[in-house]
Amino acid sequence: MSESTNGSDRISPAEFHRAPGVAAWRVTGTGPQAVFLAGSLARAASVVPAIAAAAERFGIAPDIDVRPEAVVVRIPDRDMSGIPMAATGFAAAVSEAAAAQQLVADPSRAQSVGVYVAQHSGTDVRPFFLAALGYAELGETDAADPLRCGPQLAFNPITGDVPGRGRTHFDVFVPADQARARVDAALAAGGRLVDDANAPMYWSLASPDNHGVDIAAWTDTFE
Repeated sequence: MSESTNGSDRISPAEFHRAPGVAAWRVTGTGPQAVFLAGSLARAASVVPAIAAAAERFGIAPDIDVRPEAVVVRIPDRDMSGIPMAATGFAAAVSEAAAAQQLVADPSRAQSVGVYVAQHSGTDVRPFFLAALGYAELGETDAADPLRCGPQLAFNPITGDVPGRGRTHFDVFVPADQARARVDAALAAGGRLVDDANAPMYWSLASPDNHGVDIAAWTDTFE
């Protein structure tokens, strides 16, 4: 099991990646996840008992998304407290179980999507979105689907815009080794580079009609 260097029971994404047996995993905005290709629903479901056993063994409460194409396993950060140390042992056990079922990992498909909702200073729009989407509060500023199926929302104040008009953009968290390709694909599809001053942590892009999208890789490498 990886040992934390900060004296807590939580580890950073970089510490997670230094642990043995987790090569199939990437850390996105909602925590570590792995994608194992299946080809059929039965094959995807075949690894679920082993995942459940590993969850019990390591004290992890994962999210498991079983599809005919793949099984996606996530270690969700439910309270924004970070990655538990036990996540490395769980991740390695899941990878071993998937290999035993001949499910091939595809880290390039790991991602999470967040929606960044901008609001004018002095305006609190979070209660509206909580009610409209059936979401729950996450920390002091964010919101999340209680079952973690929909994208997380972040609420941040803006100044200098037209009163009564909100601005919203998407945060797309991808593996660090896939970020540049995702940016290039978006630009080739008609997007515009708005700001790359923070690359390779994240790139700010705009669609042809000026909707904002940040391609973010920092969650996969943060120390």
